[in-house]
Amino acid sequence: MTQADRIRNIGIVAHIDAGKTTVTERILYYTGISHKIGEVDDGAATMDWMEQEQERGITITSAATTCQWNNHVIHLIDTPGHVDFTIEVERALRVLDGAIVVFCGVAGVQPQSEKVWRQADHYHLPRLVFINKLDRVGADFFRAIDSIHEKFHANAVPIQIPIGREQEFCGVIDLIRLKAIYWNDTLDAPPQETVIPDHLVAESQKHREHLLEAIAECNDAVMERYLNEGDLPEDVMMNTLRTATMAGKMFPVLCGSALKNKGIQPLLDAVTHYFPAPTEVPKIIGIHPKTGHEQAIHCSEREPLAALVFKIMTHVDGPMIYYTRIYSGVLEAGSLVYNPGTLDRRQTGTRERVLKILRLHANKVSQIDKAYPGDIVGLVGLKDTVTGNTLCAEHHPLILETIPVPESVIFVAIEPRSQAEQKSLDDALQQLMKEDPTFHVRKAEDTGQTIIAGMGELHLEVILERLQREKHVQARIGKPQVALKETITATVESEGKFDRLTGGREHYAHVWLRIAPNERNGGFAFTSTVREQTIPKNYVAVIRQALQDTMGSGVLAGYPMVDIKVTLFDGSFHEQHSSEMAFAVAATKAFNDGCRLAKPILLEPIMDVEVTTPKQHTGDIIADLNSRHGKIFHLDTQDGVDIIRAYMPLSTMFGYTTDLRSQSQGRATFSMELSHYGERIERTLT
Repeated sequence: MTQADRIRNIGIVAHIDAGKTTVTERILYYTGISHKIGEVDDGAATMDWMEQEQERGITITSAATTCQWNNHVIHLIDTPGHVDFTIEVERALRVLDGAIVVFCGVAGVQPQSEKVWRQADHYHLPRLVFINKLDRVGADFFRAIDSIHEKFHANAVPIQIPIGREQEFCGVIDLIRLKAIYWNDTLDAPPQETVIPDHLVAESQKHREHLLEAIAECNDAVMERYLNEGDLPEDVMMNTLRTATMAGKMFPVLCGSALKNKGIQPLLDAVTHYFPAPTEVPKIIGIHPKTGHEQAIHCSEREPLAALVFKIMTHVDGPMIYYTRIYSGVLEAGSLVYNPGTLDRRQTGTRERVLKILRLHANKVSQIDKAYPGDIVGLVGLKDTVTGNTLCAEHHPLILETIPVPESVIFVAIEPRSQAEQKSLDDALQQLMKEDPTFHVRKAEDTGQTIIAGMGELHLEVILERLQREKHVQARIGKPQVALKETITATVESEGKFDRLTGGREHYAHVWLRIAPNERNGGFAFTSTVREQTIPKNYVAVIRQALQDTMGSGVLAGYPMVDIKVTLFDGSFHEQHSSEMAFAVAATKAFNDGCRLAKPILLEPIMDVEVTTPKQHTGDIIADLNSRHGKIFHLDTQDGVDIIRAYMPLSTMFGYTTDLRSQSQGRATFSMELSHYGERIERTLT
């Protein structure tokens, strides 16, 4: 057992190709977990263990491991950089206490790095910034930091500066200790510390002054000491910087080239120095499932069990592993735990048996007897638990904040190659849906077809490959289609009345609804202004639930409805003949009739697309984006390449990878993420 104050729970996040998995591989090597470095380009990275990851050279699923550095235990999660797998980042950040954000020294901030930064902001996570690839042509450490300042308005402050540029990059200057640290290209050669070369002393002092000022601004007593003495001792600098980092007031910036084995050891030092232990994070709050009262959770073995399941994955050897963060209490193999379900009661409480507890290392595991506060482990034996569920003691039930799941934006029909494989396909899809909350399966009511939905073309391609390779099911899919939504654009008042004899009993309910557009992304909002004697509260609750259920199928084409405000402002009931069923029917009728009159429209996903291209292809690419009904909103130039940002309807972007490759002779790249939903306009792609 490791003392909780010696644990660091961290993740590595970045835009795709910023080098995050390469950073992870060096961390594993230098901490002694692996004795051979696996390179991403060779398909041999330890943490990219899935066949698809090795073939594509990208991370698809988050992988967890545990390593040690400077008498600290580091639980490390490497996450994907592609937007189609953003749920992997979301659920990792939910259970971590700090994140290393890796930026490419050439490109600086990129679209997915903006996304992961916002995700880390949501969880108030302390961050270290690592500017990678400083050996590359066009790399510029200070320009990369400027892009962080510009995009995030974040107080990112260098605690190192690089020695040498591009191919001449050979080390860093530690601005706190005022030492030069050099690496040669030999993997096992330890870094060499020396005095700062004369020609770099002035620049080092300038940047140290900036660092001192930034640190002093975080603490009045430290500022007073700095003003009086003109300098600060190392321990004061580090302690103040640690406090500021944990509070999110500062983001220390380090640098290196992971591929060239430079900068990793100081990065590990920074993890242990500046990230919080589980005992130092802001208090975790749980909600009592019955009373709704908040309960503070303390990182202590003496507290009742509180743990969160943040990921489910089928192990290569067969069992389903539930990745779990322990917040309090001690969990023993073989013990019974309680899953209290969800606050909306769509999932009720159940007892679960933990058969095994596993220490994780990518796709390899080792069995342990107990898990303690601060641990991130795998559990085997759970049956009814899903991603985002809490595990706790039954005598002390609570529900932790769950994990937000982004909506699917693309769907396709899928069918087995032969009818004999239909059951195997259904079973495999259900298992994949349990592992991946952004993957959905449903049956089309009109055709009976199986429909699968996900985050993008790549996401569904990977699902299809997993069906074939892991589940041994051959399947065909149709053309991809976008997931549309419906909303309204006008305000109406609508009456719903149910007054009839059914099953030998008279039923009565009467409602008046005011139905209005809500602001975009405002969701469904319901209010009631009726008095108790008009419609009792128990029926008002039924009306609300009926309306929420009805939002799932719109009046235009059956797509989910969004962004609608409903006010129940009048109606009536009968003491003897009113029932919950009657009010549900009346409310549904009033809502559907009203929405048909409220000028309904279809909404479609609009993507934020970034294309990076050599200048000579910019004109053709912009013309093509315009022909796809895009809206260019930003054009920038960096080191001879143009960066184009555009809002694009997702429906016009299918197959864009191939088209862009053709337009640029394979030299342009692009990325995209969901920006918002906008009104769908009938169009012809030219």
